[in-house]
Amino acid sequence: MMFMAIDEINNTDGMENDNPELESGELRGAIHLSSMYKDWFLDYASYVILERAVPEVMDGLKPVQRRILHAMKELDDGRYNKVANIIGHTMKYHPHGDASIGDALVQLGQKDLLIDAQGNWGNVLTGDSAAAPRYIEARLSKFALEVLFNAKTTIWKASYDGRNKEPMALPAKFPLLLAQGGEGIAVGLASKILPHNFLELIDASILILQGKEFELFPDFLTGGFVDISKYNDGQRGGKIRSRAKISQLDKKTLVITEIPFGTTTNTIIDSILAANDKGKIKIKKIDDNTSQNVEILIQLVPGVSPDTTMDALYAFTDCEVSISPNTCVIANGKPSFMGVSEILRISTASTLELLKRELEIRRDELKEQLHFASLEKIFIEKEIYEGIKKCKTGEEIDKAIIRGFKPYADLLIRKINEDDLHRLRKIPIERISRFNSDKADETIRDIGVNIEEVENHLAHLIDFAIEYFRQIKKKYGKGRERKSEIRSFDTIEAVKVAAATQRLYVNREEGFAGTSLKKDEFVNECSDIDDIIAFRQNGTFIVTKVSDKVFVGQEIIHIAIFNKNDERTIYNLIYRDGKNGKIMVKRFNVIGVTRDKEYFITKGTPDSRVLYFTANPNGEAEIVRVELRPKPRLKKLNFDFDFTTVAIKGRASIGNILTRYGIRKIEQRQEGVSTLGSRLIWFDDTVKRLNTEERGSLLGDFSGTDRIVALMQSGHYRLTSFDLSTHFDEDMILIEKYDPEKVFTAVYEDTKTKSFYVKRFVIEATERKMDFIGEDEKNRLVLLTGDKYPRINVAFDMKVKTKGVEKEEIIVHEFIGVKGFKAKGKRISIHAVKKVEFLESLQIEESPVEHDIEDPEEENIEADIIEDEPELENEEEGGRLEKGNKKIENEKGEAKKKEDTGDALQMELPL
Repeated sequence: MMFMAIDEINNTDGMENDNPELESGELRGAIHLSSMYKDWFLDYASYVILERAVPEVMDGLKPVQRRILHAMKELDDGRYNKVANIIGHTMKYHPHGDASIGDALVQLGQKDLLIDAQGNWGNVLTGDSAAAPRYIEARLSKFALEVLFNAKTTIWKASYDGRNKEPMALPAKFPLLLAQGGEGIAVGLASKILPHNFLELIDASILILQGKEFELFPDFLTGGFVDISKYNDGQRGGKIRSRAKISQLDKKTLVITEIPFGTTTNTIIDSILAANDKGKIKIKKIDDNTSQNVEILIQLVPGVSPDTTMDALYAFTDCEVSISPNTCVIANGKPSFMGVSEILRISTASTLELLKRELEIRRDELKEQLHFASLEKIFIEKEIYEGIKKCKTGEEIDKAIIRGFKPYADLLIRKINEDDLHRLRKIPIERISRFNSDKADETIRDIGVNIEEVENHLAHLIDFAIEYFRQIKKKYGKGRERKSEIRSFDTIEAVKVAAATQRLYVNREEGFAGTSLKKDEFVNECSDIDDIIAFRQNGTFIVTKVSDKVFVGQEIIHIAIFNKNDERTIYNLIYRDGKNGKIMVKRFNVIGVTRDKEYFITKGTPDSRVLYFTANPNGEAEIVRVELRPKPRLKKLNFDFDFTTVAIKGRASIGNILTRYGIRKIEQRQEGVSTLGSRLIWFDDTVKRLNTEERGSLLGDFSGTDRIVALMQSGHYRLTSFDLSTHFDEDMILIEKYDPEKVFTAVYEDTKTKSFYVKRFVIEATERKMDFIGEDEKNRLVLLTGDKYPRINVAFDMKVKTKGVEKEEIIVHEFIGVKGFKAKGKRISIHAVKKVEFLESLQIEESPVEHDIEDPEEENIEADIIEDEPELENEEEGGRLEKGNKKIENEKGEAKKKEDTGDALQMELPL
């Protein structure tokens, strides 16, 4: 059907149509479906956008939310109402059924701001739904009653059936939209506004009123970490990343205590189980102990790194989610896109205007009270009522009252109107007889004072609004501190944290590698997102993705898992350039390549051949014995070659000439020593991670078994490796390279005795997280330092201590010696301590260490050892470290022999 006829058409079947318009297929008065679709669809889209899905910028509410709150205000008597009753009452205003009203009411209640809920309202942490409406109750919160409702400043409109009136927008004197957030999908557009912190919104509103700059960032009831570096003021195109708070309970257990926005413990657990099934992570068991607070325990498989698993949880599960905000609101009757800063400015300006209107209304009401109080006083004191005794009609009474007030017109605020006359006529005789002139004057003075106060507020409206926000913060801000910690996230490479749940095999003869070749040679454990690097005898290599079975080339001499950007894995190579060319040697690394592309590690000359190849994960450089083929006049047929003499270059380098003669055999003579040396490690406090890119503070030079010590505000310390994937506790206050001889000073409060203790201790090597302020969880760490000679200033509570000094300075190393970390320490004072703080540490010059035995030969031995130290530090000269150690041992042995032969006894005899 292409059109619909509007006009009535009289046309008998079988008769010819004489109308040429009808013959052409067009009807007079017809409306095409295309235009009907356009108009009707636009009407529908506008209705959904304006009346259902998108919040209003002025009060931050969708229509259903506004109608619920209005209905609750009508029902409000201070007591709880059944939610079913609230839903029924709201249906007078909302035409879309009880289900939508009930869902919206539960969501409002779960945000814990406008609704005072009672009963089982569900759990935003676990995703559990609320009980049936007949079982739960609600009433408006005190906060909602204060900031949302004022019938005198509300603009009303007729409800959908015309029987009732509902507010067009509630007179909200608070940025509800940004505090609660909002989300809706309309026709052709959507809105997603993230919630912000209650206290930060108030502070930002005050800054706006003061004309200062401000910033706003999201805050979520579920807590967790949030990266707001790309928030873009909440507008389209921006995004944030929200992470769960994961910590290490012990070596085999991780615990999740906070979750990302938009997730629940059930969705988190489901995503973890899915990642485990796919082989991305390795876990043994999950326990959900969530009740009032989140607690998900993740039991790890033995041998799995907790730090790597933590990164894998962020990379492969809902422990990290990306959220794209879209601040679409209804402004001036149409959808508008604006940033959260603009929304707050509009809300603050609206609050200022509402406060002004309320003050103006209050002033007018006070003036009316003052006017009638003055009228009443004059009416009674001047006995104007006596003039109406002889009047017989209402008209005569009114005229008599007006005549009586004429002499006192200058004392009135305004002219007397009909309402004033009616009120005066209704004053009872008893009130007239008991009239107290002094009390009436006092009432008039009080009203005048109130008027002056309101006028002063209007004259200083900005200051009044700032004080209003401060009072709101004081009354309702307790317990509304920021829950989500703002953090910059590091980028987690999925390849590095994926669990190795598969096994890689290789068939060197046929040139195939994969996870399904279980009868062939085992290479390594891997994950399904890893890459393989395979080197061949002809001097080529390839990088390809792990799969069930893939061809990587014949004559494979080395195959392994490829780590992109790995600068510490060094390959040592000796190859023949061409069929009869020179023998070349090189050391190189492979940092980044294109997958499935073939590369040369030789010059690329045809018939080149790899003669010797090793892969060294820490840059080791070995010594090899090279045997040459016999040749006339060639006297030396073998020699040793040390790879430390070759510099490390890129994979495309040609290398150095090893020899021009043919080689018979190459074999390793001595294992390699790393030529890369130690690593400088930094700690980035922003992301709480270690790095080698010089971000944050330098912790030191690390190698071998060096470790890091981290001390926490909770009074614990933990030793960790310097692996870059290591995670640190959130309450960490001090981190540095572990020195077993370094002394730390701690001041803590024993909460049981209310006493302060100071202790000096060294960190003992242990794999566990240790407590250094006592086992009582309520003990509170006050001060901590690693300075050698700290001083503390103690301020006493003079309300308790009535005599003596108010402050005392303590030099800690003179006050107490070094004890074990489990020692209780020494009580600072028997008096009540008010405050303890560090002073500038002492700078004491260290005196040289005196030897107990003044043996010149032994002193020479020590001197020799010291002179050898610079050579010991040069690790590139292989073997020198071992020689230096032997020299020290030999010299100590000689000294011991002298003692045994009596030399030492002769020195001690004079003593």
